[in-house]
Parts: sequence; structure tokens; C-alpha cells
Amino acid sequence: MNVFSRGVRNAFRNGIRASAIIGMLGLSIGLSLAMLLANQAIGQKIESVQKSIGNTISVAPAGIRGFQGGGDPLSASDITKIKQVSHVTSVDQTLSDRLNSDSTNLTSAIEPGSFGNRQFRIERGVDSGGSVMAIPKMTGPAADSDFKPPITALGATNALASIPGTSGGNATLSSGKTFDGTKDAAVALIGKDLASKNSLSVGSTFTAYGTTFTVSGIFDAGNTFANNQVIMPLPTVQRLSDQTGAVTAATVHIDSSVNLESTTSALQSKLGSSADVTNNADATKPTLTSLENIKNVSMFSLIGASGTAAVILLLTMVMIVRERRREIGVLKAIGASNLRVMLQFTVESLTLTVLAAFIGIVIGSLAATPVTKMLANNSSNSSTATSKMANGPITITSESKGLGQQPGSLRSRLESNSVGQGVKNLKANVNGSILLYGLGGALLIAAIGSAAAAGLIAKVRPAEVMRAE
Repeated sequence: MNVFSRGVRNAFRNGIRASAIIGMLGLSIGLSLAMLLANQAIGQKIESVQKSIGNTISVAPAGIRGFQGGGDPLSASDITKIKQVSHVTSVDQTLSDRLNSDSTNLTSAIEPGSFGNRQFRIERGVDSGGSVMAIPKMTGPAADSDFKPPITALGATNALASIPGTSGGNATLSSGKTFDGTKDAAVALIGKDLASKNSLSVGSTFTAYGTTFTVSGIFDAGNTFANNQVIMPLPTVQRLSDQTGAVTAATVHIDSSVNLESTTSALQSKLGSSADVTNNADATKPTLTSLENIKNVSMFSLIGASGTAAVILLLTMVMIVRERRREIGVLKAIGASNLRVMLQFTVESLTLTVLAAFIGIVIGSLAATPVTKMLANNSSNSSTATSKMANGPITITSESKGLGQQPGSLRSRLESNSVGQGVKNLKANVNGSILLYGLGGALLIAAIGSAAAAGLIAKVRPAEVMRAE
């Protein structure tokens, strides 16, 4: 019987012990692989966050916030200045306007309710001097009107990117197709609630600004207010609303988050007091901190699980060698060299480890995503608790019913929540290279486990063993 077949056969001399060793090693290797996959997924997410979340700058006309405030919109020359700044790769531009019954045949999908009627009465001067929180009984013109909240018309160069979704991303296209937002054309995307209210589908037409528009697509942003909007090409809205060259918001994309602060400062210097220039670095920091914490935990867990597997195999082989001292002495006495005996025990160690590795690969592949999500959820919950302690709780009960644009501080906290959802949606991807890493790590563990056994084997002297027996 050669050295290899003897080593493989010896691995199963004690079936119960072999099964226990393979099971424990399999669990340890599986946990190691799961942590390796989690570490990789988190590393990819960090890179993605730095590229996609941490590389945008918001530019708004000074004093303008939604349809409130004052000031003048950004001009075409302002946009040209923005594009000339170093590290700027693209600029998404939007112009907000309102459509009412005089300018469109569309019917708003939002019911005004007491809040909407309150705003209407204040605008009409019916409720002057009343308390904002105390809603008086309906009186005056609003009482008999068929008031409907206005519909937001949005001119955009990048249609879907101009409407934030509820899960950290942009609005999604439910049907149809988008359009080139830089060309003047009578096409539009319509929110699904507005489309349903007006029985519109892809290819239907409606009128706005005295022009007939064709519905090219229907989008879903996940909330009623956003789904009550019409998105048109920016030049079209600028021309029809007599606001040529005007822009009420610009999202500036830069080449890397590394240049975020310097580019923000350059834009502030370029635009001066005519614009408010802000970046989302503060919203990115909690996300990156959470991800780095998760990555560190996964790395320490990877080291711990791998070390545990190595120790299990090391102690197992030490125990086996001590049990077989007489066998080793006999083999040496009949002419077997230290190298040959060591190789036999190494094959035995490799046999146990390879079987455990296959079990570990299955366990690690199945457990990787749940483990990653568990780490992400725990980290996200911890960050949320810290945020609540610092900023107070965030209670949003009317956002999905049409509150409209949020104030700056609340909006940044909503963006932070969306980022948190992105952290929770982490998913580990199992690929061939990672599995090879896992198998290589298992073989390394087997080599480490065999090292001590080899040293003990070399010290066994046939004469002393036989005399002791």
C-alpha cells in the first residue's frame, strides 16, 4: 500500500472522530468563506458609494426652495460656468413649474384635504391672520370651489434622475421609454398616479401650455406627490413657460469623491452669492462609517474563523500522532523515512480538510448573503439610534400623501435614510475566484495543521517506542 492510499484510508480509521472533525472544520471554513464574501461585498459597496453617492454637488438659486422663497433662477451663463470648473463631468438641470386648470387639461391625482385647502385659502387671502395649526371652518371662495392641488411640471435634461425614489435610487420607468431631455420636443413622462387619474397610457396625449404632448412613458417614484408630476424636456418647459435659459436646480457630477470638497469650493467661488452650493459629503460619511465598521468586523471574524479551523486541525493531528507513536516507530523500524511518514500524515490531514472544505463552500455560499445582511442591519440600526439621539426622531406620516419638497435639514436626513437602505440591501456574490480562495485557504490550514505533527513524527525513535511497549 503506498503512502497516499494509506493516508486517505487512515483518515477514516475512526469514523465518528473523522465525522466530528470534518463537521467542525466545515463549519469553520464555511464561516471563513462567508466572512470573505461579506468583506468583498462591503468593499465593492464602499467603492460604489464613493463613486455614485459621494460625487454629486447640488446647486440651487440663492433663496429658492421649491415653490417658496425668492430670488432669481440660475441662467444659461451660470450653467456654462459650472461646466467649466475642473473635475465636473456632467450637469443635470431641472426647471420646476406648476400646471393648473387654466394651463392643462390634466386633473391632479392628489386630493387637497384640510391641509391643501388651508394652503389654498391662505394664498387667496381668505384665512389671513389664522393660526397655522388651528384649521378654521371653510369659509369664503374656497368653500364652494372644486380646488385641486396644482400639478408639478418639471423640465429636465435627465428625466428619471430628477425624481428621487423611495429606496435610495431614482424613479423607475413602469412602461414606455424616456426621452432626450436636451431637445425641445412635445413629449413627457407622467407619474403613475397622475396617469391613472386621467386614464393615460403610453402613446396617449394631453394638453399643457396650449400644446399637445404625447406620453412617452409612465414612471413610479414610490409616493403620491412625486407620482403626480409631469416630466418634460428642459428646453420645452423653458420655452413654453417663458423662462428661456432658466434653471431652478442643478446636480453636478464630478469624476471622484476625492475631489468633492475642492470642486464645491471652486463652484462657490465661481457662482458667488447667486447660488447655494452644497454637497452630500455629510450624508455619505455615516454610510461609509457603517460600511467600514462592517468590513472590519467581517475581517476580524474571517481571521478568527480561519484560526479556529487551523487550531482544530492542529490539535487533531497532534492527538493522532501521539496515539500512533507505536505505529510510527514500527514504520521507521522497517525502513520508512521521516519524510515518508510525514507525507502519510499530511495526506491524512489533507483528506480531512478537503472534505471539510467542500462542506464549508456549500455552507459559506448559502450563508454569505444572510450574514452580510445581518451585519449591515445591525450596523444600520446602530447608526439610526445614534442619529435619533443626535437629531431627534424622524416621523413622516404625510410624505406619501403629497407634502411636497422637504426643508433642507429634513431632506438631508431623508437622503441619509435612503443611503441606509442601500447599506441594508447589500448582497454577497459567490464567484469562482472566491471559491478558489476558500479552497486555497483550506489547504493552507491543512499545511499548518500538519506542521506540528511533522515535528512530533521526527522526534519518534523506534527503539524507545518498542522498548516502552
